[in-house]
Amino acid sequence: MPKKKFVRQDANRYSKIGKNRKKLQKWRRPKGRDSKMRLKRKSYPATVSIGYSTSRKEYGKINGKTPVLVYNIKDLEKLGKENVALLAKVGAKKKLEMIKFAEEKKIAIINVRGGKNEAGK
Repeated sequence: MPKKKFVRQDANRYSKIGKNRKKLQKWRRPKGRDSKMRLKRKSYPATVSIGYSTSRKEYGKINGKTPVLVYNIKDLEKLGKENVALLAKVGAKKKLEMIKFAEEKKIAIINVRGGKNEAGK
């Protein structure tokens, strides 16, 4: 099930809070006295509540796979099919070695830009 996108109150009215600008669409709880959204009235956008939370089995996963922080090639070798690599803050030389190794072993790395090795593709 795809995650529900919660929109801010009046986000469709003002460009500064997200009309046609995805990057600015941040959730803020409606707090106005007469706010219909705060009262959870019918036909108004849904507000964040506990019923929409992710199931415990899927919590913390990215595209159904568990991210694992990786510091070196030895850590990469330990990963299985249900894991996806997340490169730690390492130098450029070590990072290139790790990326080449991951491509050979067909291990997906999340935080590498421009590669065909990204998770979810």
